[in-house]
Amino acid sequence: MAEPANYSAQEFLKDGSPVEIRALSPNDEAEMLAAIERTSPQSLQRRFFAMKRHFSDKERAFFMHVDFKNHVALAALVRGSNGEMIVGGGRYIVFEPGVAEMAFVVIDAFQGRGLGSLLMRHLIQIARDGGLRELTAEVLPENTGMLKVFERYGFKPAARRDPQTVHLALELG
Repeated sequence: MAEPANYSAQEFLKDGSPVEIRALSPNDEAEMLAAIERTSPQSLQRRFFAMKRHFSDKERAFFMHVDFKNHVALAALVRGSNGEMIVGGGRYIVFEPGVAEMAFVVIDAFQGRGLGSLLMRHLIQIARDGGLRELTAEVLPENTGMLKVFERYGFKPAARRDPQTVHLALELG
């Protein structure tokens, strides 16, 4: 497998549409912000657990400048009439040795088309190849689509840290 910082794979959505899953680059910042603008308030609430439309300079730096060791981020891109467009992304952040938390966002027009599953599969493989032993996620109970994706990949409910979220974990190995 390629180094995570150079990761790129061609995939197809459920409807046969091509999509590229690749490492997020600092050069993607403008397109990532455009993707946020194309995402509904409800979807942003499900990702950030708060209505989040704007990000501080510090937050943008955190999201865009990843080291691909303790912070891995992938972008999903489709080619349109105006060039490439980011339609989703997934990441994990190591919060203790061998354990990372995952998060995803998919713009509304691409939800339900298998993009979350594609991002999940690639991130799990990168995590395994990187020697992680566990992936976790916090999901709002009403985010049934994402809960189904996590379940499909073998994530199990774990002890809750926050009573407002569903805590999930996947043992790797």
